[in-house]
Amino acid sequence: MTISADRPGRSVLVKEGPWPFITKRVAWREGQIVSLWRSRHNRKGLPVQAGDNALALEIALRRCLWMPRELNWWIGVLFALGSVLFGLGSWLSLHPPLAQQWRLSPEAVSTVFLLGSFPFTTAAYLQLFQAANAPPVSGQQKRSRRHWHWFGWKPGDLGWLSCALQFPGTLLFNLNTYNALNTGLDWFDQDLLIWAPNILGSLLFMASGSFAFMETCHSPWAWQPRSLSWWVTTTNLLGCVGFLLSAVASIVLPSSMGPAFPTVSLIFTLVGAMGFLIGSLLMLPESVVPS
Repeated sequence: MTISADRPGRSVLVKEGPWPFITKRVAWREGQIVSLWRSRHNRKGLPVQAGDNALALEIALRRCLWMPRELNWWIGVLFALGSVLFGLGSWLSLHPPLAQQWRLSPEAVSTVFLLGSFPFTTAAYLQLFQAANAPPVSGQQKRSRRHWHWFGWKPGDLGWLSCALQFPGTLLFNLNTYNALNTGLDWFDQDLLIWAPNILGSLLFMASGSFAFMETCHSPWAWQPRSLSWWVTTTNLLGCVGFLLSAVASIVLPSSMGPAFPTVSLIFTLVGAMGFLIGSLLMLPESVVPS
């Protein structure tokens, strides 16, 4: 935390964030807050305080179910759709009789994972685009269309770094799930074409989820159960842990023809999908409920 004052006892600016990043700025004047800036809320356009055009809770919760003009709404919906498909693919893989009852072949079940990777990639890119075009700290200027940045470059912004790591992670999941449709690979090719993109993508997800969590906490760790944004990033981080453990368990050994621990891998994939599903659904009210 850093504190600066332009006049002793008159104006104070408090800066917080996990070193070396600043994720929160609070300006005080004569004992009262005159401005509050938080990185996640700024880049996503979230309400910060009850006075920031926040709706009554009941109205807000109804409204968040259908906000097609809001980019945050599409990001949450797409992440939720991808999570549902990954969860469905995991459940069908764990219960083959159910897949047989639905007349789904193993290849069809693998296709469910592939289809789930596309909404993840789309949502991750929209989130990166959003971070690249976030307003400056002053929060007053708005970019015109000709000034939009498709990817941006903000290595000093923890939120942008989180999004910039997650997007290539989703591309690796596209590659991983596509290659998994090929059932004629030996153990080396499975590790090279399926497991390697999976573990690399999961590591990028883990770094991204950790950065998003720290951005919300304004420190490496904090307990903020009253903050909706904290619950979003916490459940997403748990989802990242699930995906990473799933990837570790899915390595193919020379003595095997498939993942070393297939059941463990699928269980953790399901855990990861549920973590992301909860976080994605919480993103909807986060857009209208101050936290």
